[in-house]
Amino acid sequence: MPTKVIAVANQKGGVGKTTTAVNLAACIAAMGKKVLLFDLDPQANATSGVGVEKTEGGSAYKPLLGEGTLLEKVQKTAYKGLDIIPGEVDLCAVDIELARTENYLLRVSQALKPVIDSGRFDIILLDCPPSLGILTMNAFAAADGLLVPLQCEYFALEGISMVNRILTQLRDNGVNARLELLGVVMTMYDGRTKLAQTVVSEVREHFGDKVFETMIPRTTKLAEAPSFGKPIIYYDKYNPASAAYELLAQEVAERLQAGERATE
Repeated sequence: MPTKVIAVANQKGGVGKTTTAVNLAACIAAMGKKVLLFDLDPQANATSGVGVEKTEGGSAYKPLLGEGTLLEKVQKTAYKGLDIIPGEVDLCAVDIELARTENYLLRVSQALKPVIDSGRFDIILLDCPPSLGILTMNAFAAADGLLVPLQCEYFALEGISMVNRILTQLRDNGVNARLELLGVVMTMYDGRTKLAQTVVSEVREHFGDKVFETMIPRTTKLAEAPSFGKPIIYYDKYNPASAAYELLAQEVAERLQAGERATE
């Protein structure tokens, strides 16, 4: 299967976006795939979440502006099969600086091409900023699939409707005709509450089989793991969230393979 690029995005903060990007990347790598986690968020939480230090000049900032290559920015993590292009606060300036350039929506796509052509990775996961700014639009323009984490609360559908509208516009305008909604994953699920059950039911009714079967439970260990620079499967292997992300990784792999078969 050729390298697949997946953007993990939701313009609403606090929905488990980076947690999902980090843990999904680690679980797919643990399945034997070669994974690149690309931290496009200036907060760089995905970077610290896999135990990599944020260092000045370590991000994609310069390659996105045409200086150097993304391959030079790839770093190994402590976890087998998982590499990262770190984030750093200098990415804050990219939105402003890219807006002044030609083809500003295609900078991530162009910068990723040599990385994809290198054949080093099976899957590239883009952790997007919690906004629909130029960096996120660039991620959408570069991606084959969009994965949207949704928190089990009432404002959830507002976030995804905006993302869905942008996805349609990018396809219709010819910026990225291959972009598909890979799936919606429900996060911070607490089955004891009526609210969580109601929201999940509404989201499934709205998006049907685009919603992953696996739901990510709210657990204390999952919230703790980033402060130790570890994905949950390496921090607490027997935690319910570890099992959930392992199952989600299998679902993602199955959907990618099914999509590949459908295009053959």
